[in-house]
Amino acid sequence: MRYTKFGPTGMDVSVICLGCMSFGDPARGRPWALPEPESRALIKQALEAGINFFDTANVYSRGSSEEITGRALAEMADRDEIVLAAKVHGQMREGPNGGGLSRKAILAEIDNSLRRLGTDYVDLYQIHRWDYETPIEETLEALNDVVRAGKARYVGASSMFAWQFAKALAASERHGWARFVSMQDHYNLLYREEEREMLPLCASEDLAVIPWSPLARGRLTRPWDAQTARSETDEFGTSLYRDEDAEIVARTLAVAERLGRPPAQVAMAWLLANPAVTAPIVGVTKEQHLADAVAAVDLDLPDEDIAALEEPYRPHPISGHL
Repeated sequence: MRYTKFGPTGMDVSVICLGCMSFGDPARGRPWALPEPESRALIKQALEAGINFFDTANVYSRGSSEEITGRALAEMADRDEIVLAAKVHGQMREGPNGGGLSRKAILAEIDNSLRRLGTDYVDLYQIHRWDYETPIEETLEALNDVVRAGKARYVGASSMFAWQFAKALAASERHGWARFVSMQDHYNLLYREEEREMLPLCASEDLAVIPWSPLARGRLTRPWDAQTARSETDEFGTSLYRDEDAEIVARTLAVAERLGRPPAQVAMAWLLANPAVTAPIVGVTKEQHLADAVAAVDLDLPDEDIAALEEPYRPHPISGHL
C-alpha cells in the first residue's frame, strides 16, 4: 500500500479508501448491504492490506454502517493509526430538523455519529451535499465549532458545483473558520465532468480529492448489460450513466484483456494515475473487489491505453448532486 498526505494537511492516508456504504443491516434501507459478519471480514482484509482510511455516513443503512464500522475498527485497529471519515446532511428521522446542514442538525448529528462509531472524534467530517435552505455561513461556523470542540480533526465537502465550493472556501477564510480540506466527488471513466472546474479548483487550492463510485457502480467491471443484485435495486445508480457509455466499458474490458488484468484494476488504475486524485473511495461486497482495488495501486497504464479509455467520452449532464 502507498500513503500520501491528505491535501493541505499533515495527515497520511492510504491511496485507497474503503467506503462503508455497503456495510449495514439489510433491513435498514439497503437490501444489498452486508450484515455485520461479512462486513467485518472485509474491514479486516482492508486493514491487513494496509488501508488506514475508512469513509462512512450517518445515512448509510440508517446509522447501521457507522455502528458496524466503529465496532470492527475498535477491535481490530489502533485508533491513532486510522483515518475515519463521516458525513452529515441526509434525512435521519421524520419531521423538521431531521436532516440538512443547520447548526442544530450538525451539532446533533456529530454526537449521534460519534456514539454509533464508538469514538471521541472523527478525522474528517464532511457535508454530504449542499444545503440550499441553510446559509453556508451557518454551516461553516457550526463545523468550525465541531473542530474546536475536538470532535473532528478536519472538515470536508462532497458533490457540489465548483462555484459553491469556492464560495464556502472563501467564507471560511474570511471568518477564520476551519476550512474544507477535501472534496468527495463523483468521478470515474464514465463521468468526467469534474475535470472542467472542480478538479482544477482542488489542484489550485491543494485540496484532497476522494472520488466516490470510482467503478461507476460496478459498470466498469462487467459487460454493459450485465446486472447485479445491487444494480437491480439501486434507483440512484440508474440515474448516473447512459447507454452511450457502453463504448467506454467495452474499451475498459478490452484493455483489461490485453493486459491480463481484471477490468476493475484498469478502471481504478486510470483514476490513480490522475495527480489530482488523492484516494478513490472503494465500496466492496466481496473479497475480490477489495483485492482488485489494492492491486491497482501498482498498475501503471501505458499512455496509449489511457488514451484509448478516454477517447469515447462525451459530455454528460451534471449528475450525482442535483
